Amino acid sequence: MVSTTTPPAVETDPAHGGRWTSLRAGGREWLWHRDEPRRPGVVPGDAFADAGGVEECVPTVRGTPDHGDAWARPWQRTAGTETVDCPDFRLSRRIRADGDRVVVDYRLTAEPGYRFLWAAHALLDLSEEARVGIADGTPTRFYPDGGARWAPCSWPSPPGRTDGLDRLGPDDGTAVGAIVDTRRVDVHDGTATLRMAVEAEGQPVSVALWRNLGGFPEQRPYRSVGVEPMLGRVFDLAAARDGDAACVPRAGEVRWRLTVSARVEPHPATETATPPKNQTGKGARTWIC
Repeated sequence: MVSTTTPPAVETDPAHGGRWTSLRAGGREWLWHRDEPRRPGVVPGDAFADAGGVEECVPTVRGTPDHGDAWARPWQRTAGTETVDCPDFRLSRRIRADGDRVVVDYRLTAEPGYRFLWAAHALLDLSEEARVGIADGTPTRFYPDGGARWAPCSWPSPPGRTDGLDRLGPDDGTAVGAIVDTRRVDVHDGTATLRMAVEAEGQPVSVALWRNLGGFPEQRPYRSVGVEPMLGRVFDLAAARDGDAACVPRAGEVRWRLTVSARVEPHPATETATPPKNQTGKGARTWIC
């Protein structure tokens, strides 16, 4: 049987931090959501309000400000480009169709020498059978808890554990993170595969994993899985050493590109597909690609 590729349809909510509220491809919704009453009213400096979807985390993920400075500010949309102004930088993005994929072109402008991290903080609605596809042996930084410390390992085998980071499985009360030295990741769930890739000339790129199987937060934990293309190699900008963060060159801007596509394998004739959950955001702008 021949697999099929289906271009994604993306929705965003510029008024509320530019959050991606929907990513549909292959006949399913990929983004996970949760009720978070604080999210509509957040202001810069607030603790992160985790509503799911995709948040643009910049200039840091962990640390200060919590999950960065862009997610808590309104964005402006002009002629297809969405832009947010923060105290130290301006971030713009343009989402467009390119054949069977979505292409997101980013541009950050700031003073030369400005260091930052960026992550497309994508929380995905995945089954317990889903698998994160990255080449075995890829250098990985494993974060065993919510702090800044990490240990080196090779994907998908974290030190001191028998379970692989690539397998999600049922809730086991753990929450760990990892940053993998790769520019591309495939997420396999049933017959569908979501592919995300990031490219940025002269800047460090990676893919982060947040594997929360009911271990976070300590009070009222829930399940969430983040697969996050990044600029940088750490979660907290304050912990970045040489080469761990993106840096604005003399020209005063950094440009990078995120691509998203999906592939679906046909179901065998003897199988019946189970429709995935379908959750969409409200008050959003839509690109049908």
